[in-house]
Amino acid sequence: MSSSPFPFASAAHPQRPELSGGNTVRLLAGGDELFPAMCRAITAARDQVWMATYIFHDDETSRTVADALAEAARRGVAVHLVVDGFGAKATLATLRGWVEPAGVQLAVFRPIDRWWRLLHPGQLRRLHQKLCVVDAEVGFVGGINIIDDRNDLNHGWSDAPRLDFAVEVRGPVVEAVEQTARAMWTRAALGADWREEIGSLARSAEPLARARRMLGRLRILPSAAGAGGHEPLPPVRAAFVVRDNLRQRRAIERAYVDAIQSARQRVGIICPYFYPGRAFRRALRSAAQRGVRVRLLLQGKADYRFAALAAQVLYDELLAVGVQVFEYTPAFLHAKVAVVDDDWATVGSSNIDPLSLLLNLEANVVVHDIGFTGALALRFESAVAVSTPITRPPLGRGWWSVLRRGFVASTAYWFLRLAGISGRY
Repeated sequence: MSSSPFPFASAAHPQRPELSGGNTVRLLAGGDELFPAMCRAITAARDQVWMATYIFHDDETSRTVADALAEAARRGVAVHLVVDGFGAKATLATLRGWVEPAGVQLAVFRPIDRWWRLLHPGQLRRLHQKLCVVDAEVGFVGGINIIDDRNDLNHGWSDAPRLDFAVEVRGPVVEAVEQTARAMWTRAALGADWREEIGSLARSAEPLARARRMLGRLRILPSAAGAGGHEPLPPVRAAFVVRDNLRQRRAIERAYVDAIQSARQRVGIICPYFYPGRAFRRALRSAAQRGVRVRLLLQGKADYRFAALAAQVLYDELLAVGVQVFEYTPAFLHAKVAVVDDDWATVGSSNIDPLSLLLNLEANVVVHDIGFTGALALRFESAVAVSTPITRPPLGRGWWSVLRRGFVASTAYWFLRLAGISGRY
């Protein structure tokens, strides 16, 4: 069978991450570590702040971030914030009141302000990135929305914080993070008044030059390779990897699969929404069969029952070849991270399911560094230690399990068809 289940994924030269050297990458555990670091950077901003997020909630923790953005705007910093129209729908009015009077330039990606917008297949493709860049010097990338770690939108408040991660990055990799955040804001802002923009472009004396500049602002560029040709890059080597619906449709998935295929000792993945396609599952099976220790840490405290079912229907297949599966139960799990061997790690927004791998706009940082990978591996081990090992499929192996697996597969198939994607996943 083909390793690329969709026609558009069979390009001869799929996008690979381009590493740069000389970066610093610091692991941040949850909003308890991310938000103070982010607010300190915003408070010290001199020129500009770019932020993109799926959810920007209205709790006190979110208000702290909003206040930092508003205060920066009041003192003359150019602050651009883009939120997803679905993820931030319930709190958008409150958010506008917090930041727009101060001069924050707020844009909404694919807003849902009319009921008929929900009928458009493009509404299924959401802005799921979580990015922040300050003065082109420091960036934040991860899976953490702007919401308190102990606040779950479906289940309310809890004592234990979500398991989630982000990174603070400095160095050459920051340029790619900023370019993507700029592109997301520009796409959202253009989408709000595209008729006026196109009319202005047509009346321009230099429409071609303006069109090129506009396209440059809209494009998400792959991270640039580090200088020095084939010379070894200095540590820390890192790449910013995005998934969009243009040239980089499968960049994040490809980064995962390449790392798993080259694994020699261990693969550790933490992911709440896990329903990978054939190529990804084949890479996991192959690694386990050649003696690599493959461990998956998935959600045991489900926030969406169907998402948990989608992962569980694959347990039989994975356990049969030696993949170890654990379910995290102390709190909700939202992290999307992985470690491979001693010097490959990734932290970002992308789940390993059709939504993230084929539809949403996602962003991960890939890091090649023993120190960083070791720090993330320790967090992985700590989480596994308090999780429940799965030794047999929770759905059994009989006809009922087959029916459930068929139900999940058919639901995923029709959902992707509705979104305009055909072929095998």
